[in-house]
Amino acid sequence: MPGRFQKLDHKPRVIVTRRLPQPVETRMAELFDVTLNLDDHPMTREELAAAMGEAEVLAPTVTDQIDAALIEGAGPQLKLIANFGVGVDHIDLAAARARGIAVTNTPGVLTDDTADMVMTLILAVARRVFTGERMVRAGEWQGWSPTGMLGHRITGKRLGIVGMGRIGQAVAARARAFGMSVHYHNRHRLPKAIEGPLEATWWPTLEAMLARVDIVSLNCPETQETHHIINDQRLRQMQRHAYLINVARGPLVDEEALVAALERRGIAGAGLDVFEHEPAIHPRLLELPNVVLLPHMGSATFEARQEMGEKVITNIRVFADGHRPPDQVLEDY
Repeated sequence: MPGRFQKLDHKPRVIVTRRLPQPVETRMAELFDVTLNLDDHPMTREELAAAMGEAEVLAPTVTDQIDAALIEGAGPQLKLIANFGVGVDHIDLAAARARGIAVTNTPGVLTDDTADMVMTLILAVARRVFTGERMVRAGEWQGWSPTGMLGHRITGKRLGIVGMGRIGQAVAARARAFGMSVHYHNRHRLPKAIEGPLEATWWPTLEAMLARVDIVSLNCPETQETHHIINDQRLRQMQRHAYLINVARGPLVDEEALVAALERRGIAGAGLDVFEHEPAIHPRLLELPNVVLLPHMGSATFEARQEMGEKVITNIRVFADGHRPPDQVLEDY
């Protein structure tokens, strides 16, 4: 809406909730009146409330739960939440809209790194990479044998992608290069111009796809509709030899149901980079040999984090100049 943003006659007061790459922090110090979190501790709720009572711009990350109560208690000077990350499910967008607070994110920069991590987990689970690595480190390897450490090739397998946005499409392109066939479930079918080169098969229902693919990759955002999109019923629809990969959001999966499926060998295994209650991990997951667990590192490359920081800076600068930030999340703000 024209006139919604007003040019500031001073450096914006910015509070950053976690450590960012040093070049990003340095540039922020040059451009803004910034407070950095130099010891990188996750802010408590009380610290977040205090920051939101002081900042004109809050730069949070996925570890900060910015709920309606915090937003309602923010000071009148808070006009922008410039999120360091793509997902904004940790921010109550409706409450931000009601308070006239703009919200931005950092889209596009995580696509390749996250897609690479999907393929890493597919290979790691199917080829039992980490089981073999642990065996070598423990001194248990007795040498090569014809039946030792057998896994499954991924060439010729069917990959089912849940959520065919930027990341899902990047996963599909990589899967095709590995000789896999691509299936996907999305709310809407992709245009032929996208679907054709990927030779992708669209399934209008998730249940139909789950029963037919060998590997399931979750690449959708967390919403009310996708919370526990993989539950006990849907895990039982997957084939017993199938693998589940999740690099998106932990709450997409009912972790208790997943543990039960893995324990009874209802599915062959899982590769997880995110968890339902992270950083807490279901204790029984830690005991299972048919699951690979990573510490939410899908976007953890120097290049991605640098580009994310640059997007945050750009969004703040454009906001401070009185214009609509380029990565505005609330379209009707």
